[in-house]
Amino acid sequence: MTGAVARIAEGRKDLDRWLKALSGDKCAALLTDWRWWRREDQCPPAGDWHVWMLLAGRGFGKTRTGAEWVREFAEATPGARIALVAASLHEARQVMVEGESGLLAIAPDASRPDYESSLRRLTWPNGAVATLYSAAEPDSLRGPQHEAAWCDEIAKWPQGEAAWDNLMLTMRVGTQPQVVATTTPRGVPLVRRLIKEKGVAVTRGHTRSNRLNLSPRWLATMAAIYGGTRLGRQELNGELLDDVEGALWSRALIERCRVAADAVGKPVRVVIGVDPPASAQGDACGIVVAALLRDRRLAVIEDASVERPAPGVWAQAVAAAAARWGAERVVAESNMGGEMVAAMLAHADARLPVRAVHASVGKARRAEPVALAYERGQVVHAGAFEDLEDQLCGLQIGGGYAGPGRSPDRGDACVWALAALLEGVRMGRVVGVRRV
Repeated sequence: MTGAVARIAEGRKDLDRWLKALSGDKCAALLTDWRWWRREDQCPPAGDWHVWMLLAGRGFGKTRTGAEWVREFAEATPGARIALVAASLHEARQVMVEGESGLLAIAPDASRPDYESSLRRLTWPNGAVATLYSAAEPDSLRGPQHEAAWCDEIAKWPQGEAAWDNLMLTMRVGTQPQVVATTTPRGVPLVRRLIKEKGVAVTRGHTRSNRLNLSPRWLATMAAIYGGTRLGRQELNGELLDDVEGALWSRALIERCRVAADAVGKPVRVVIGVDPPASAQGDACGIVVAALLRDRRLAVIEDASVERPAPGVWAQAVAAAAARWGAERVVAESNMGGEMVAAMLAHADARLPVRAVHASVGKARRAEPVALAYERGQVVHAGAFEDLEDQLCGLQIGGGYAGPGRSPDRGDACVWALAALLEGVRMGRVVGVRRV
């Protein structure tokens, strides 16, 4: 038996002895002690914060986290005044109080609060009181005062900022008033504002974080149906996906253009767009494969981009993508040196039909017709391409870029490929697939 295995076995024996020594009362107490069962991402953040915003996917355990935080505060603060705010009173009752992870369900018998539904009030044995409020009625938060609050699903509050502002004006008693806001992220003004506010601690979480308490079949189904889509990234990954002001592409536009990866059939023509890195220590090499379909739509069919490739590696990746898809043409941006780009691609595969293009006319001028083709329903995404789509949604009218990373390498490569296909369609160059 190795040393590590022996230590594990001894640890299990110590645990068994400790559990057997516990009395029934202590066992019961441990079962309701949230500090034993919560994950690290469900722990309140360290530091001096007045708002803890938990942005996480569905099934993460946001409701349980919020309810346990309120319970711990109420039990430790006799006479406390707590606000419970939801999008409506119905949701406050059904989720925050009466739900399977709500305040009544998690409370041990010895400290279970008394719930008076008609008064919208819970009262703990030590005199702490929590009152239910609807964010749809911001004026209902005028008058009372609180030292703690739990706000559920703030991204769907009908009058979000008005309700929040009124609530914050009530947080004026106690030594350190605090608010916990639990929500699935959406790019609404209130959420965007809080992320930037001083004194707001943000915890992000994924549905998979709570996989041990969720149906494996449900998780697999959700991943298969929504993985990589805007809805999946928001509702499962817990990502805050916002549209950039003045962007050529919106999240909704790309989502409308999405089809299943196997729904496009055999392409008529395939073009690969390449945005080479300026140096070996530079950005990624954008490599995007696009195709003309038999119904004359265009499709993005692969993002084969390479992150920070070593010299020559990106050219090999282009050659491999061309072989996979039988590409008729490789369109490569040549601002870093047209001869160098052509030489590197030729070294990778002398048969690659390379067309070097120069971006001196401005990226926006080339990208805008491509974006219009999306608007007309002429372009589809055969599957989900998260990194590429993030960059497309950062390309702005006039040539600006406000997306992730320093450069829209994947976005530029996509534009080069689709622009070449659009040019071919306009000029009537619809030919069979030419194998490389």
